[in-house]
Amino acid sequence: MSASIIDGKALSEQIREGLKREVDSLRERGVVPGLTVILVGDDPASQIYVRNKAKSCEKIGIRSDVIRMPGDTHEDELLSVIDGLNRNPEVHGILVQLPLPGHINEEKVLLAISPEKDVDGFHPVNVGNLSIGRDAFLPCTPAGCIELIRSTGTEIAGKRAVVIGRSNIVGKPMAMLLLRENATVTICHSRTNGIEEVVRQADIVVAAVGKANLVKKHWVKPGAVVIDVGMNRLADGKLAGDVDFADVQGVAGYITPVPGGVGPMTITMLLKNTIESARRTAGLS
Repeated sequence: MSASIIDGKALSEQIREGLKREVDSLRERGVVPGLTVILVGDDPASQIYVRNKAKSCEKIGIRSDVIRMPGDTHEDELLSVIDGLNRNPEVHGILVQLPLPGHINEEKVLLAISPEKDVDGFHPVNVGNLSIGRDAFLPCTPAGCIELIRSTGTEIAGKRAVVIGRSNIVGKPMAMLLLRENATVTICHSRTNGIEEVVRQADIVVAAVGKANLVKKHWVKPGAVVIDVGMNRLADGKLAGDVDFADVQGVAGYITPVPGGVGPMTITMLLKNTIESARRTAGLS
């Protein structure tokens, strides 16, 4: 058996077509969704991410602004910029590109973003609302993973799901979203005893630990849906996920590639959250 590859790029394009129609409809009502990204410093990877986000916004009609600040920017100056964006009614989404320079407190910065404009879904208000089942902006990568799972036709409710990784950005919210879909969820991490046996029980596996090729085929239940969030740079410069793709493909039912799986969906969910924020601001949700 060879797993079916879940094409995140194709699914992303399909969803974005619908989002573009939503943006067109909003524009007809005089509402132009707007996303502002703040980039502090000159980290090469961050510059690429920001450029990709801006291009994605442009393609579907979202207004995109990038505020570039030098790496030695004082924390108070950054917080002042965020405060101004919070007050600007034309800005529906605010995203501070991480990581920030070491002298800036990331938690303090993320807390400064208005929950109503937190289209990354990182603010504790949105995280808390998600955890208790209230309406919230969903963290983009976990939300994209749910869409990828759904695209396989897999019924999530009642399934055993294992999330490998417990980060605040992916692991924990991923588990909460799977719970919301009525899966039975286990979180594995570096202290989990017998992790291979735990993962092997899962109908759905989401690997988000940041360790290249960690998950092997003997970890995976035959026919399982395997979502690989990892993005690791190998010594030869190539990218690899947390799942050993060539090994696991022979036993899984569905699997995401790296790259071309989760990545495109993350940006798509960011666009979706920005549009939703614009709708709420205009009283259309």
